Amino acid sequence: MKKLLLLLLLVPLTAFNGSGESDVYICTGKSSKRYHYNKNCRGLSNCKAEIKEVTLKEAKDKGRTLCGYED
Repeated sequence: MKKLLLLLLLVPLTAFNGSGESDVYICTGKSSKRYHYNKNCRGLSNCKAEIKEVTLKEAKDKGRTLCGYED
């Protein structure tokens, strides 16, 4: 039980990098337009290029919008 409580307390901390920005995933393909909070999102399943972890700010600066499966 103590391990579960500790895990629940630590999980929210891992959703943010050191700068307070959350990390998201993008497909680096030329026609990609979305970002994803979950690396296993089905919106990334068709990505033929690299799946890259970036900050939410970086994704938005690249013109990416939230994947429709995750909103």
